[in-house]
Amino acid sequence: MKLQYLGHSCFRAESGNWAVILDPYRPGTVPGLGDLREEADLCLCSHEHGDHNGREGVKIREAKCGANGENPFVIEKLDSWHDDRKGELRGSNTIHILHAEGMKVVHLGDLGCMPGEEQLKLLEGADALLAPVGGYYTAPPELICSLTERIRPRVMIPMHYRTQGSGFDVLSTCEDYLKNCRDTVCYDSDTLELTAQTPPHTAVLIQKYYLGSKP
Repeated sequence: MKLQYLGHSCFRAESGNWAVILDPYRPGTVPGLGDLREEADLCLCSHEHGDHNGREGVKIREAKCGANGENPFVIEKLDSWHDDRKGELRGSNTIHILHAEGMKVVHLGDLGCMPGEEQLKLLEGADALLAPVGGYYTAPPELICSLTERIRPRVMIPMHYRTQGSGFDVLSTCEDYLKNCRDTVCYDSDTLELTAQTPPHTAVLIQKYYLGSKP
């Protein structure tokens, strides 16, 4: 399975000829990122804030006589909160779990609090966890650390953080979060090829639509 980091909280997951876009941002909503121009078979949004519901940047491909094959993804949705006050501040949030190729990928969206015990059990055994680490609008980085330690994903991919040239000023940087991580790999690519043999690590990917100079 291919996991491509488009930017902010937006990812593209591919299995076979199928592609799913998660949490696309609307044009101009995320400083330092160019407008999305993607094609996919499905688009999923964790909530309806502008930096997560940019469906206009994703052209949904028309299925023509099964040319793309059957959808290989089985998708679970878990209801959660965007804050620690049961949505009083920022509303609800959906955690998406994608199953394909015998693997499980979890996208936390803008999770704002620790999920309940039953939901944590559903997140255990994730082959990849896509998690917000910048805090402020989402759960604080230390809670994301605790969540990661609790469910122990094989690969953790940070998202929704500030860089020198992108993201919201109020967010923490990815580097701040990485101080508490082990086995960190900084890729010179926006794509991770996730297989059953991928070793455990924290994977820092380049944002595809980043407007600044790339490593």
